Amino acid sequence: MPSGAAASTDAVPRDPLTLLRSRRYLVLLLLAALLGVPVSALAFGFLALVGELEPLLSDDLPRALGFHGTPVWWPLPLLAVGAVLVALTIRYLPGEGGHEPGGGLSHGPPAPVSWLPGIALAALATLSFGAVLGPEAPLLALGSGVAAGAVRLVKRDPPQQVSSMLGAVGSFAAVSSLFGSPLLGAFLLMEAAGLAGPMLGLVLVPGLLASGIGSLIFIGLGSWTGLGTYSLTLHDVPKATVPTAAEFGWALVIGVAAALAGAGIRWLARALLPHVRRRRLPVTVLLGLVVAALAIGYAEATGQQTSDVLYSGQTALDPFLAHSAAYSAGALCLLVLCKGLAYGVSLGGFRGGPIFPSMFVGAAGGVLMSHLPGLSLVGGFAMGIGAMSAAMLGLPLTSVLLATLLLGAQGLTVMPLVIVAVVVSYVASATLTKSPAAHGVSGESSPSPAGTPPP
Repeated sequence: MPSGAAASTDAVPRDPLTLLRSRRYLVLLLLAALLGVPVSALAFGFLALVGELEPLLSDDLPRALGFHGTPVWWPLPLLAVGAVLVALTIRYLPGEGGHEPGGGLSHGPPAPVSWLPGIALAALATLSFGAVLGPEAPLLALGSGVAAGAVRLVKRDPPQQVSSMLGAVGSFAAVSSLFGSPLLGAFLLMEAAGLAGPMLGLVLVPGLLASGIGSLIFIGLGSWTGLGTYSLTLHDVPKATVPTAAEFGWALVIGVAAALAGAGIRWLARALLPHVRRRRLPVTVLLGLVVAALAIGYAEATGQQTSDVLYSGQTALDPFLAHSAAYSAGALCLLVLCKGLAYGVSLGGFRGGPIFPSMFVGAAGGVLMSHLPGLSLVGGFAMGIGAMSAAMLGLPLTSVLLATLLLGAQGLTVMPLVIVAVVVSYVASATLTKSPAAHGVSGESSPSPAGTPPP
């Protein structure tokens, strides 16, 4: 996700209101509105393609090959093929398939247009074949890259400030409806980019404009195609109870537990990265087989679906909450363990975003703890999502919003609990993290678009 706009504050006039009232800023708003349409349509198409490929590969393909249903071992060849595609894309296409997800959300400038095919292919191979990562990071990269590339078509050598700001606008549009609300996506981008003060308003206004237009495009295309909007939503949220003193105690426990789990996941990804970089193809295939084995082992031991462990967890959150009573405490323990390990392994070798897997691991952990006295289901679910998101993303305000807005009206009831769990998780994670890049895994930034990606 581009934050070049935040880094180029020296190019902004001393009085930002001067720019805000200028004709140049009105032109920027017009460009934001125009760019929001194609970028959001592209994002919708990408998510629709992922949504069609997942059941095609996991359900339709084995039936076409003559199997009655999906064999329990099917994730093994599926993840192996996906790993080969990811490794070859990273090795041979420009841009290395985008930034390594273990480093958190990308904070670099917009990717060159030549990198975009590799980013899209690596993400498709990751998301559609079952690796445990989400679509948000590729969407941010694609949105910013397309927007900045469109600007270069109009003006060969645009100012860096304009290119960065419109790249940010493209990111706003790309994730406008992914989290269920264009406002939540915008808040995520602002906090991740570190925008504050006068610069906040300058980037926020065109970004919100593009985000609002993008949300309308998502709704329109979803209605026209019948595919839906691919937004993160929960349909049947149980009624939340007023927080109790015991639940505030549980907020402390969940916050610390999430910080420890996040540290373990980051450690696993960090330990795998050197091996992946040295022998990209064979090690990535091995990691894909490990993810598949974790899913198969979980399914065989619990009688649940392998999809609980595979994929990002974005579409699985709703049915998981609705049918949480069907999961025993032992099944939930195994789910948290297997999903967390698969998440760390995927961070080490694949390409995608870190948000949705962290939310699902946190949700499963919160539901598990709700089996203990003094903690309600909704409270545990919400605190788990918020605390784990804070542990993995290092974005406390966004983590609170992710957990509470997702629950709708019930989220307001448990928000005080979520805030405590998020703050505890955030502070504990910062204490446990040795890398100067607060919650990143690799400790390295993505290759600069101006440079040549290493082999």
